[in-house]
This record gives sequence, structure tokens and C-alpha cells, in this order.
Amino acid sequence: MEYYLLYKPFQVLSQFTSVEGKNCLKDIVNVSKDVYPVGRLDYDSEGLLLLTNDTSVNHQLLHPSFEHARTYWVQVEGAITQEALMQLTKGVTISVEGKQHKTKPAILAILDAIISIPERNPPIRFRKNIPTIWVSIQITEGKNRQVRKMFASVGFPVLRLIRAQLGKYHITGMLPGDCLKLSLQEVQEGFFR
Repeated sequence: MEYYLLYKPFQVLSQFTSVEGKNCLKDIVNVSKDVYPVGRLDYDSEGLLLLTNDTSVNHQLLHPSFEHARTYWVQVEGAITQEALMQLTKGVTISVEGKQHKTKPAILAILDAIISIPERNPPIRFRKNIPTIWVSIQITEGKNRQVRKMFASVGFPVLRLIRAQLGKYHITGMLPGDCLKLSLQEVQEGFFR
């Protein structure tokens, strides 16, 4: 079995098959043909993605009953309010596949203004009169575009979204496109203990 921890760059599909000329995982990482991503990150999101050919790991990490935490760093447009943070902490209602879904409680914190992350290419648009704030959010479910929908529901559009932590693994010291080979023991210790 093979296991890799990838820092997926911005504008890369979370799949090995290209679509409409968009970059995909095979353009940035060279792994066996039976390796696939566990979960997804949207084309316009960045951050940690586990790649494996071990189907049992896929089940343990993605099935909702296991409630594995994922932490995202989110750059939002506007000075987010304490009221909005409290709403997100308690859970908000978003649309998932045309149905209303109440998100599980989340853990949020305002991040330091000078977090250490690589510049994005292309960069985020800059608007002099509208501030941006970085927020950390930890969730235990992974609905389609959930974090973006959550912040939009409280009036703060997401400008940049980075999955900063999966299990005990963190993006600190990594750059977009970096790929670390993990052992089964590292996967078990990093995600299931």
C-alpha cells in the first residue's frame, strides 16, 4: 500500500484525469496508477490532500461516523464580526445538493495577521477600502464547498481557502506541490490516534 501527503496547489483538480485543459494531480505528482485522493479539495482551494491505494483508510477518514477533524485557513472579505463567528461555531444552514443542511458545530479563531503561507499565483485581488481577515475553522464533516458556503451564509465571502491540517499533519514548512511519502504507521499515528 502507498500513502502520500500532498500540498495541492491552487487551480489543480483533486483527480488524476484532466478536464477541459485544467491541471490535475497527474500534472504535479507521479504515483502508481491505483493511487487516488482521499476526499477532495475544490479546484480553487489549496492545501493538504491524502493520496493512497488503501481503501480501508479512505473509509476511516471519510465516513461521517468517524468525525475526523479538518482545519482550514480562510481569508474572508471584510472584518468578520464576533456574531458571525458565533453563528459558525454553533452551525449554520447551507444548501447541499438542493437540500438544506445544518452544519455541525465548528471551532473558529481569528489568525494572526502575519500567518506564514506561500503567495498564491495568481494573487488574491486587493481592494484598498475592504479589509481581509484570516480565520481558522475546524470542521468534522466535508460537504461540497462547505466552508465557502458557511462563510457566505454569514455574509463574508471567501477569498482564499487552504486546508492547513489533516489529522496531526500540518502545512507548516510545505509549499504547494510538495508531496511526502508516508508509511502505514505514520498514517495510523497521524490520523487515527
